[in-house]
Parts: sequence; C-alpha cells; structure tokens
Amino acid sequence: MSDLNTASNLEKVLKAGHIGVTSECGPPRGSDAEEVKKKGMLIKDHVDAINVTDNQTAMTRMSSLAACVHLKLMGIEPVLQMVTRDRNRVALQSDILGAASFDIPNMLCLSGDHQSFGDCAQGQNVHDLDSMQLIQTVRHMRDEGKFLGGDDIKSPPKIFVGAAANPFADPFEIRVPRLAKKIACGAEFIQTQCIYNIDKFKEWIRRAADRGLTEKTFIMAGMTPMKSVGMAKYMKNRVPGMDVPDEIIARLAGAGKGKQAQEGIDICVEHIQELKEIKGVSGFHIMAIEWEEKVPEIVERAGLYPRPEV
Repeated sequence: MSDLNTASNLEKVLKAGHIGVTSECGPPRGSDAEEVKKKGMLIKDHVDAINVTDNQTAMTRMSSLAACVHLKLMGIEPVLQMVTRDRNRVALQSDILGAASFDIPNMLCLSGDHQSFGDCAQGQNVHDLDSMQLIQTVRHMRDEGKFLGGDDIKSPPKIFVGAAANPFADPFEIRVPRLAKKIACGAEFIQTQCIYNIDKFKEWIRRAADRGLTEKTFIMAGMTPMKSVGMAKYMKNRVPGMDVPDEIIARLAGAGKGKQAQEGIDICVEHIQELKEIKGVSGFHIMAIEWEEKVPEIVERAGLYPRPEV
C-alpha cells in the first residue's frame, strides 16, 4: 500500500483504523450537472468519499471523470470508477492522468457490464485490458512512474487503487482466489457486491482472512437498501451474481404495503451493525440507487456518524 503522503481522505480513514464509509451516485443522461451535484450534497457529510459510476449497465451517461470533477470542485472527495469495456490502454492511461490533474485521489477498476444490457447493444466491447490489468496499470503508473509503453511520466498520478469483488457469484470456490489475484495485482481497497446473504459473506471473508488477504487490503462491504419486495424479487431472479435469501423477501412482504421501504432500511442498518463487528470488514459501501437521501439515516442509525477527521 502507498504511504500516507496522499490526498485521499478515504485512504487516511482506513489506514487510521476507522471504519470507512463510501456511497455512490450515477451521472445523469444529459449534460446538466445539477443532478449529480444534488446527489453529492445529500450524502457528502456522512461519507468519506463518493463513487461515480462509469456508464453503469452500459447506458450512455455523462462521463464519470467529468462528474468526479464537479464533485471535486464542490469539496467532495470522489472515487472515479473506470471500466475497461469502452477504452483501450491509450485512453485508459490518458484518463488516469486527466483524473490526477484534478487531484481525484481514488479509483475503482472494473470490467463493466456487457454492452448488450445498455442502449447501444451494437457497440463494440474493447477490453484491451481486463480489470486486473487495469489495477496493475494504475499501480505501475503511480509506483514506477512509467507508461505501459515504457516511457517515463513527468508527474505520476497519486491515486488510491480499488477493485470490486462479488462473494456470491458461482462457483463460490473461486471467489477468494479471485480476490487474491486482484490484491496481488495491487488493489488497496475492495468494494463488494451488495450483501444480503450474511452467512455466505461471513464464510467468504473468513476464507479471505485465513489466507491473510484481509491484512493486505481494506474490504468494504457493499450495502443496498431494498425499497420493496418487488425490488428484492427482481434482484434475486434477474440480476446475475446476486444472492437474496427467501427470508429477506418474506420479511419485506410481511411489512405490508407502504412500510416495505422502511423495512428495507431497517434490514440494511441491522446488517451493517452485524458486519462491522466482523474481523476483516474495514468499511461499508452504501449503494442507495436513486435513493441517496436515505444514506444519512442509514449511516447515523448504524453508528457510523459522525465521520472521523484525519
């Protein structure tokens, strides 16, 4: 991991031993930045940094880099999400330098959803590099001060490098070895897929701890509050790699109409309170999709507020 001579507040919080908290917002499907600014203002005081998604579900949106700049200019620390789906290694390195020029201090390296999910199904996947090679690229640029082609970088980027992990995708047996590969490539923090199956997540992080992986990276558990039983069923049956136990669906259904959203928040808070006591959990990534106004309530009720000053 890099030293603490860094602009990343998130890195400082995690390395100081505090429970880190991040959230995220999706850029708008237009050029007006007010939407992303409003989302940022709703959650900025309750998190250490805010992820900005990169054309999530392969839908064309304002670029993650531009939206990160808007947040940065407001005094909000962003986490730049970057997918390998849309750019070759020249463009990836170029955008990394562009982010560094605005002092965007964090980056999450991803493959990206297949373009068939989005609004340009005929678009071509690039994947010149995969997500693990992107992690290696950022670390090479930062730590070695060199481009992939071998030339020196005059002002290397200072970026805290993250990756994603899904503890629930099949086959389960390769989930921890895959995490180990990302850490070996240089991932300094990990944000996981949304967690609903608590027992399976505990088994995953136990296996990670047994391999010493939780000592080598900061694992931030992904949390998405359910708005309704319909959302829970959709995520269970239609979203690949998602594990939503039947008891979660039954609990939401039992709450009755008009009360399911609050029940979803209650479940999210309970899960955070349970997992923050688990060895190896360094923080939480709260993905309240188009429900950003609920993030402060979740953070406060889970005992994660106020955020530490570092």
